[in-house]
Amino acid sequence: MTDTRVYPLFTRTAARAARLSARRRAGLVLAGGALFSLVLSGCASGDTPIPTNSAAATSEASADPTTSAVPSSSPTPTPEATGSPIAQTCGDLLTLQDVYEFNPNYGTAPDYSPTADGLATIAQTYNGLSCGWSNQTSGELVEVSVVAPNDVLMTTLKQQADADSQPVPTYGTPPTVDGFFTDAGGNGQAQVFTETYWVTLSTPAFGEPGDAEGLMSSVLGHLG
Repeated sequence: MTDTRVYPLFTRTAARAARLSARRRAGLVLAGGALFSLVLSGCASGDTPIPTNSAAATSEASADPTTSAVPSSSPTPTPEATGSPIAQTCGDLLTLQDVYEFNPNYGTAPDYSPTADGLATIAQTYNGLSCGWSNQTSGELVEVSVVAPNDVLMTTLKQQADADSQPVPTYGTPPTVDGFFTDAGGNGQAQVFTETYWVTLSTPAFGEPGDAEGLMSSVLGHLG
């Protein structure tokens, strides 16, 4: 009689073997999947750029403060000594009556030109007005000049007058009016500085400061 229990044992053995085989395949599948994941992971990390030394150097260079160019400072130019044009005419400075009261023998000088190196010539250099009246007998001139100097010229002219002439308070009240007088080679020169004008009178007829007071007062009165 044949033992029928042999078949069940074989069946269990075959089943166990089948389960072991399935486990091995599953393990291989898992191992293969893990390896594939590692490969993918390695590829992904390889795509990330690694900073190079040149990039770091560029970063450090850009971080350093740049030296800006220092603007060059140019010296402020000194204002030029000059004068503004004079609106008045010679007839506005002294009328014929003013000249007659000074000396009836004086009148206009149609061919007048400023004496070389005189104050009237200097006045013309700075946009000034120069005028002349002549003694009808001797030809002796009375020269009148007016300049409207800027601050630079006003300072220069005052300093020169102070150095070359004597102060004369009777021409006006300082500091509104600063008066000076000198004798330059037999030619009396009277100067007055107001807040706006430099006025000069020059003639051999002025032997002393008082000789110019009447004409100077008339010129200043007309200038206002």
